Amino acid sequence: MKKVLFLAVAFSASFAMAQDLPSNPEPGKCYVRCTTPDVYVNESSTITTNPSYKILKTVPATFKTITERVLVREEEKVLTVVPAKWGTETVTYVSKGGGNSLQVIPASFSPSTQTLEIKPAYAQWELGVAAPDCESGNPDDCRYWCYKGYPAQFETVSTQVLANAASTTSSPLGSKDGSYTKSVLISPASVVEKIIPAEYREITKTVLDKDAYTVEELIPAKTTTISKEVLKEKGGLTTWKEVECALVEYQALPINWESGSATLTAEARNLIDNRLLPVLAQNPGVKVELASHTDSQGGAASNQDLSERRAKAVADYLITKGVNSSLLVANGYGETKLLNRCKDGVSCTAREHAANRRTQFRLINN
Repeated sequence: MKKVLFLAVAFSASFAMAQDLPSNPEPGKCYVRCTTPDVYVNESSTITTNPSYKILKTVPATFKTITERVLVREEEKVLTVVPAKWGTETVTYVSKGGGNSLQVIPASFSPSTQTLEIKPAYAQWELGVAAPDCESGNPDDCRYWCYKGYPAQFETVSTQVLANAASTTSSPLGSKDGSYTKSVLISPASVVEKIIPAEYREITKTVLDKDAYTVEELIPAKTTTISKEVLKEKGGLTTWKEVECALVEYQALPINWESGSATLTAEARNLIDNRLLPVLAQNPGVKVELASHTDSQGGAASNQDLSERRAKAVADYLITKGVNSSLLVANGYGETKLLNRCKDGVSCTAREHAANRRTQFRLINN
């Protein structure tokens, strides 16, 4: 839990020099350090989680059937004296032409990652505790400021990369042969000739019309967009500002939280608008602590979580109203700071428990 130092004119001159306090302050006045907050903007970064690639589709070969007139018996001459002599011959032909069959080997991928910086490194002033060898009777004389740095934050996103592109393998389709027999003249007739006309026959055969081929289809890449914080303007310490002394003490922010809930109602948001936002507007650059407490009813761990969520809900609402997040410190104290005797094991009335359920704010130096 962060400790806060509130400064008034009672501090010694030497401490004022060490802490750069206001010079010649008026008695009874209170001062807080005004800071110029770091200004961040959200930027979107688009990364490819799956690259574009091609799918290959095969279109099979097409064939057509044709009819062909072939000679099956040649013209002959018949002789009256010596008849002709004939023999037979087998003729082969391609009854079905060959081609190719294609098979697709799909594209393959391998896993990968991509790391993005989602929040840059930053540093801020923080008030240290008093030195153990402090010679002053007042421990506040020996407290010091430290400029503390915090590392950047990263997020790793799973992606895929193309390992092997899609391809095809080719398998031949065998051709088919056919045959037919025809008569051939061995020796023609002699002496008296008689013409016997030739004979023909029609055959059908399947021939390749268009061979198999592939068609490419492009699958587009897949992307994802990640939002990251980027420092636009670097802030820092500025000057001391006089504020109402009452504002450096806890002030009530009487929000009527629903039981077990950390959700702001319309009435609660209106209360913040009218009670807290004007204080921040009158004190630009000053940090504010938002403190939330619970009663002792229920478990200590659940009460601590509930108080933290309620303090954060107020801070988140202020951010939506334009308050810089670096000026907000949301703290939940659970049941650790009871205002009365109503701790665990003590019987109390509902009114007594209600006094411990509270949300407060105060201006701080940090």
